[in-house]
Amino acid sequence: MTLALGLRAAIAALLLGLSAQSLAQSAPSAPPKQKPYTPSVGQAGKDVIWVPSPDQVVDRMLRMAQTTSRDTVVDLGSGDGKIVIAAAQRFGARAIGVEFNPDMVALSRANLRKAGVADRVEVVQGDFFAVDFSRATVLTLYLLPDLNIKLRPKILSLAPGTRVVSHSFDMQDWEPDELSLLDGKRAYFWIVPARVDGRWTLELMGDSPARIDIGFEQDFQKLRGYASLGVVLAGLRDARLRGTQIRFAYVDNEGLERAFTGRVNGARMEGEYRSGQGVKHRWRAVKR
Repeated sequence: MTLALGLRAAIAALLLGLSAQSLAQSAPSAPPKQKPYTPSVGQAGKDVIWVPSPDQVVDRMLRMAQTTSRDTVVDLGSGDGKIVIAAAQRFGARAIGVEFNPDMVALSRANLRKAGVADRVEVVQGDFFAVDFSRATVLTLYLLPDLNIKLRPKILSLAPGTRVVSHSFDMQDWEPDELSLLDGKRAYFWIVPARVDGRWTLELMGDSPARIDIGFEQDFQKLRGYASLGVVLAGLRDARLRGTQIRFAYVDNEGLERAFTGRVNGARMEGEYRSGQGVKHRWRAVKR
């Protein structure tokens, strides 16, 4: 009886060991640890390939725009977040990155946290043709020329005075207000101009008040036009816009140049003009 009990115990122990070994062999192994996402230069995106802007170009772009802590910088195709991080770290600006690739979005958000700027910067996952970036006071681009042109109507609809900077690529017939060259790289700068094309009633104030019909034809920041002086349509000289700031001049019927500077506010503008004797007076105009 004792031998039988001992034999049974040995068999039970053996079966228990085999069962534990079988369970250990059948247990699922832990999944391999995923490597962190690392983008590669030249990788394909939705509309462009990813090539980061060099640090010195990023710095120049933001300085061309005279970025300050009062600005909201929007970077279209923001990649790893380099430009929006620089805008917040170096200039104290708020910034928004727009990026289509979700892996890049996750990477850039991690970079924001590492840089300590996540409270001032956000990265939006989406198509920059569909995303609303009208909050921008500074817009940065490193896109291909055809994308710049496709985006141009949307850019020109931004608030007059918005500053736009593009690494490498221009906007065709919208000539830049500035072109910077550094180490073989190009950075283009524009200021979104106010819309002034059409006819205006110009009121001169001062010693000789008068009302004059004036007309503008506009090609982006460049202006042409006339001032109606009786039978004479006097062509405008040095006519130009810089965002909401306007300047122009004409020669009156006495042969004296009147030079105007001012600011556009929708369908109104006002400022100062200098008479032929150099005396300054106020002027204002209303769009007809």
